[in-house]
Amino acid sequence: MIQTSPSDPAVLLIGHGTRRPAGVAEFHALAGQLRQALPQRTLLAGFLELTEPSLTEALETLRQQGFRRITALPAFLMAAGHIKNDIPVILNVFQSEHPGLEITLGADLGVHPKLLQVARERIEQAEALLGADYDRRETVLLVIGRGSSDLDANSSISKIAQILWEGMGFGWAATAYTAVAAPLMADALERVHRLGFRQVVVFPYLLFNGCLVERIQATVAKYGMAHPAMRTAVAPYLNVHPLLIETFIERLSEAETGAASMNCQFCAYRTPVIGREEWRGVPHFAHHHEDDHNHRHLIPNKICLPLRD
Repeated sequence: MIQTSPSDPAVLLIGHGTRRPAGVAEFHALAGQLRQALPQRTLLAGFLELTEPSLTEALETLRQQGFRRITALPAFLMAAGHIKNDIPVILNVFQSEHPGLEITLGADLGVHPKLLQVARERIEQAEALLGADYDRRETVLLVIGRGSSDLDANSSISKIAQILWEGMGFGWAATAYTAVAAPLMADALERVHRLGFRQVVVFPYLLFNGCLVERIQATVAKYGMAHPAMRTAVAPYLNVHPLLIETFIERLSEAETGAASMNCQFCAYRTPVIGREEWRGVPHFAHHHEDDHNHRHLIPNKICLPLRD
């Protein structure tokens, strides 16, 4: 457990937001467990969209409570547009409007060994549904990510699939996405079917319940109806877990000791990346914000500016 004192910064836990009550409840369960792990800290939840309170409302609440230092901890698996763009813009604007206020943004959860342990547990839960004759060597593991226009975030899902494939001994593994990136789930399932394996385990690499989980379940059900001989099982998403809490505590400690960092070396807004060359130096805008507040990555102890010629 991280060492704390009453003078420590407040913690703002940032969620994406969802219209699904179950997903909101799971996020608040996470916040509750983090409060238990940080008994001397003030922790407040705020959401990027769809759910209240908004980030700005949560920040204002903490400011009204007298806090002048805030550590913002994003509950996001990968650093894509929300962490590289939307959240930093909102935090930077609020900080600039309130002189004397210091906001530090922690890193995304990323590809973390503890989350991979949670992933293994969730996959094993699905495997238990496939019967006594189940053989992992005759099974394809299909890892589903959210999907993003950020190539680095998408590649992290492929890395997770590779680690789980090799570490758990599946016959094959593949990656698919719910939107934006290729291959999409339905296309990937059809390709998997042509490989000739007996069964497929689908693992949604997502934090909480929401429309994406429902979309995955519906897509797999449709696939199962089209191919009844192929046994399928959908593993639970990550959800709240003691190892997830430990990972957040690590990210908090890194942020407040200046050890946290964002993968700016592979940021398409800073350096040319294959297929995204035109993004370099493009100004950033947050969701629902009309003004250009400049592109800045808010990370511990420094503001990252885009490289320009």
